[in-house]
Amino acid sequence: MNIHYKKLTENELDIFIEMRVLQLREEGAKEDIDLVPALKDYYNRHMANGTFVSWLALENDKIIGTSGMSFVEKPPYFGCPNGRVGLLSSMYTEPSYRRKGIAKELLTRVINEARLYGCGTVQITASDKGRLLYTDFGFVKHENFMHYKL
Repeated sequence: MNIHYKKLTENELDIFIEMRVLQLREEGAKEDIDLVPALKDYYNRHMANGTFVSWLALENDKIIGTSGMSFVEKPPYFGCPNGRVGLLSSMYTEPSYRRKGIAKELLTRVINEARLYGCGTVQITASDKGRLLYTDFGFVKHENFMHYKL
């Protein structure tokens, strides 16, 4: 295995978006919506202003793993006194490459990006498949997450 890592650029964005949609479907999304235009708009805007970063895993120029970190600012709270929060997303590894340390390496790289940005905490909504990766890394589950769909 000759795997290398690089930051996402505009050149890889279309494939990155395809893999994001695959990840969402694998996690159970059933909605019949074309998310590609909205994802393209989001990533273009947030990559340009520095509030989204992604590391990719590649083997022979083929993307085999993705990661993403969005940076948001919330009102400061005791768990994060500066209010800067990293929202982890787009963690996906091609099935035949799983359980080889690729996701852990990608996670390490985007966590470092959050640290450099000044985030006080990183949050994720973990799929069942990803939960072990995150707990092994040191993420702690909180029971009080709720959402309200508008």
